[in-house]
Amino acid sequence: MTHPKIDLLLRGGRVIDPAAGRDQVADVAIADGKVLAVDQAIPAEAAARVIDVGGKLVLPGMIDTHAHVYQHVTGRFGLEADMVGVRSGVTTVVDQGGPSCMTIPGFRKFIVEPARTRVLCFISAYLVGGLEGHLYPELYGPGGVNVQATVRAARENLDLVKGIKAHAEIGGASRWGLEVVKLGRDIARDAGVPLYIHLGQLWPTKDEATIDADELVRAIVPLMAPGDVLAHPFTRHPGGFVSAETGKVHPIVWAALERGVTVDVGHGSHFSFAMARQVLAEGILPHTLGADLHGYNVRVPDPQAGPNDAAVRQDNPFFGVAPFCLTHAMTELLALGMKLPDIVATVTSNPAAMLRLGNEIGSLKPGYPADVSVLDLRRGSFELRDNSGEVVRTSEMIVPALTIRAGEAIAVDSPLVPMPMAA
Repeated sequence: MTHPKIDLLLRGGRVIDPAAGRDQVADVAIADGKVLAVDQAIPAEAAARVIDVGGKLVLPGMIDTHAHVYQHVTGRFGLEADMVGVRSGVTTVVDQGGPSCMTIPGFRKFIVEPARTRVLCFISAYLVGGLEGHLYPELYGPGGVNVQATVRAARENLDLVKGIKAHAEIGGASRWGLEVVKLGRDIARDAGVPLYIHLGQLWPTKDEATIDADELVRAIVPLMAPGDVLAHPFTRHPGGFVSAETGKVHPIVWAALERGVTVDVGHGSHFSFAMARQVLAEGILPHTLGADLHGYNVRVPDPQAGPNDAAVRQDNPFFGVAPFCLTHAMTELLALGMKLPDIVATVTSNPAAMLRLGNEIGSLKPGYPADVSVLDLRRGSFELRDNSGEVVRTSEMIVPALTIRAGEAIAVDSPLVPMPMAA
């Protein structure tokens, strides 16, 4: 088989491409920014450049479905897009709720256009978007939602806007009941895009109100339609998948999954090994895996600092989450017993389908943009720590090694990538 005009050849890696049904050692040929071929023993002399990726994992460009990259506009919350994206091995990031109907033009001009990473979003249901990471609950009541304006903004920016972000949690319910969630649902339906719902407590309850977290979940989930997304299934906060009454996954969650609602991990400050074990043991696998990195759960690095700068790697006391990235979250799922090909699907083919971009990204099929994530699967003894302080030891760690974005090789040098240390 001949392969003329190969700009870049990735040679000898383990190619895992769930959308193409491929898991084998193969070469990936790239030309004109697109995948030319995936085949065994493509002649090296046919390529202008050859990178030996023997012993590494070669995946379709990874997609982080839960990012916060509206830098500056969302204050301390927003991280730099390429630091979360291509510099961490990720080719596409989806900002969850940063831009609003008022700020989407700035998001396009100042975040999307300059980034080397492909940046998309689920636009906020709220006029203020993700200012300071939703730190001030008084900004997020029903008076801060304009359904018509947000629907119009979503429709006018469908190349970027792939859904609507809303919150369904105890602090909000203590203030406004389900009214804001219902407005978010109306926006999503009128705009023709999915609704992404945050579960798990975000704000303190108002006036020490008593809210039944289980009842709140039972009221919210029926509002969701096929294609909508429930976030934070493994949350350590009240109001997640596991009922406080029974210690089991809510039956109503099962019903939602059966009608086509999907699950996004939304790691961030919500991940608990104990809750993950419970949910996985009952048979629920996450459909997509968002890292949920933001300026409150990782220390925003000094631009002059290198990737090993000790000051960069200190925990931020606000949430106390250690620096991590998407591959670190993948490692945690691997330690919990998920199969590697299933984990790969959560960051490739499944999110591409969720974004309705399965014909463009999430695979290494010939003709697709040459977005590729090259990863190391390191073996040894490593420690993982969740947001509750539980420590889990694992023998395998997934680490990003190289990013290819639209055919361009980009070094993985983000200070957010943890350096695996032997336990």
